[in-house]
Amino acid sequence: MDIRPFGPDDREDLLAWTGLTDAIRAADAPWAMPDSLAQADARFRHGWDGEPESPYLLRVDGTVVAWGSIATSEYDNHDLAFLTLGVHPDHRRRGHGTALLDVLRAEARRRGRTLLMTEAWESVAGDGFAARHGFERRLAAINRRQLLADIDRADLAKRYDDALTHAADYALERWPTPTPEDRLDDLAAMASSINDAPTDDLDYEDEVFTPERMRAYEVGWAARGFRQYRLVARHLPSGELAGQTCVGVLAADPAWGQQDDTTVTRPHRGHRLGLLLKIGMLRWLAEAEPGLARIDTWNAESNDHMIGVNEVLGYRVMGREWAYQRSLD
Repeated sequence: MDIRPFGPDDREDLLAWTGLTDAIRAADAPWAMPDSLAQADARFRHGWDGEPESPYLLRVDGTVVAWGSIATSEYDNHDLAFLTLGVHPDHRRRGHGTALLDVLRAEARRRGRTLLMTEAWESVAGDGFAARHGFERRLAAINRRQLLADIDRADLAKRYDDALTHAADYALERWPTPTPEDRLDDLAAMASSINDAPTDDLDYEDEVFTPERMRAYEVGWAARGFRQYRLVARHLPSGELAGQTCVGVLAADPAWGQQDDTTVTRPHRGHRLGLLLKIGMLRWLAEAEPGLARIDTWNAESNDHMIGVNEVLGYRVMGREWAYQRSLD
C-alpha cells in the first residue's frame, strides 16, 4: 500500500483520480455529474473559493484504488478540517479508507485543527465506517434535480405574477460576471445571508465573506468550466441588494447546470423574493442556455422554506448525504 499526495500539475495522477471518482460515482450516485480532467485541475488548483484541498492517492501494487483529501480555511472555522474519502467499489472493506483517514488526521493535527468533518451518501457502509471511527451524524443534505423539460411554464408565469404583487419595491437585475471591482463589497455583504441557512447539529461557525473571497469563488467556477449566471434583487427605495440566486452551466456539456446559493437578506424577507429570483433565473437561462436540460441543487433537509420553493419548481429528490463530525482526539 502506497499513499502519496498529488497536485494539479501531476497529469497522470489527475487522470487516475478522474477514473477512480467516476467508478465511485457510478456505484454510489450514478445520477451525479461526472468529473472531467479540467474540473479536477480546477478543483485542486483553485478550490471552491481560493483554498484548494490537499489530495492523496492510495495505490496497491501500482493500481489506484482509493483517495482522500483535507481542506482547511483561513477565512473562518479555524478549528475545522474537512476530510474527503473515496474507495473504488471493487476494493472496499480492505482497510484502505482507514489508512487514508490516519494520514488525513495526522495532517489535520499538523495544521493545528481540532475538529474533523466528512460527508458520505446515505448507506449502511457509510454509516458503519463513520461510526467505527467515532464520527456522528450532524446534518442531512438532500440532492434535488429539476428537469427543465417537465416545467409547466404557464404555471410558473402565474406564480411569478402573483409573487410580484408582494415585491413592488424590488427589481431583478442580471448581474455581470465576473463582478466589477466596485460591486464586490456589496456582493460579499449580501452573500453573508447564507449563514442563516440551517446547519442543524453541526459545530460550524458563520462563514466570513470578503471581496477577495467572492472574486476567488468566481475564478474557481470559471476554471471548472462553468458559465456563471447571477440574478440579484435590489430594494428600490434604498438601493440595497436584497437577495440573489446563482446557477452555473457546464460549457463542455451545457445540458448540465448546478444551482449555487439562493439567499434573501434578513431585512427583505417575506416578499417572495426567493421564488421570484428562481423563476427569473429560469427565464434568463431559457434565453441564454437553450440546451440546458437539468439543474441540481442541495439543501439541508431541515430547510423547509427553500425546499418548499424548490418543490413548487418541480425539483425531485435524487439522494441524501450525511455530514459527520468528531473531535480530532
